Amino acid sequence: MELYSPEGLRVDGRRWNELRRFYCRINTHPIVADGSAYVEAGNTKIVCLLIGPHEPTRSQMNTQKGSLDIKLHVSPFSTTERRKATRNDRRIQELSTILKNTFEQVVILKNYPRTIIEVDVRVLAQDGGLLAACCNAITLALVDAGIALYDYISAVSAGVFDNQILLDLNRLEEQDLSSVTIGVVGKTKKLSLVLSETRLPQDRLAKVFEVAVNGCHQLKDQMDAQVAKKGREKAITEELKTNWVQ
Repeated sequence: MELYSPEGLRVDGRRWNELRRFYCRINTHPIVADGSAYVEAGNTKIVCLLIGPHEPTRSQMNTQKGSLDIKLHVSPFSTTERRKATRNDRRIQELSTILKNTFEQVVILKNYPRTIIEVDVRVLAQDGGLLAACCNAITLALVDAGIALYDYISAVSAGVFDNQILLDLNRLEEQDLSSVTIGVVGKTKKLSLVLSETRLPQDRLAKVFEVAVNGCHQLKDQMDAQVAKKGREKAITEELKTNWVQ
């Protein structure tokens, strides 16, 4: 299968610098979680539930700042591939640690001493960009819960095919190309996350990061739009309740 055609089209019909379809919602599980979000990036689908801040066990308590616990769960039906459980478990643990380290940089934990914020990330379907989609879902769940943040983290992957940079890789592209996943703080160029498990051409590295940062900014705009939309809906609901009481 040709990953990038002479006409400049990828296997899913996108141009080199186009994101996959991105869809997100917040406050998806208001009864069971303090903050929640659902994200689709192409065919990758993530649900994120957040509980807290609440009082932790004695062993988890930090008197100076809050604690952040992120657990990643990958559903067996999320992919058609079947791998050994031990390998999958190790990989999931690695990604959970990466996510925790990433978000400890932007959550203002000093505002929540003696508490813990628990984040549960559920992978429903995988089609590339797993780590990036998890980052975006966690950001939205934190915002939904009203957790104090220095800024959003938006994340995306990028790779190189021959000499051509491709943005937001799907599963087929990830399997065959050198790639990197980056997370960006807000609309800046400050990187909170960089993960590359393959070698990238050194002469293309700067351009790869430039394209990926631009992609992250596009995703932040889309997440901002969803948060603003939910805020307007909430304001309308509150106004209707007030008018009804009066």
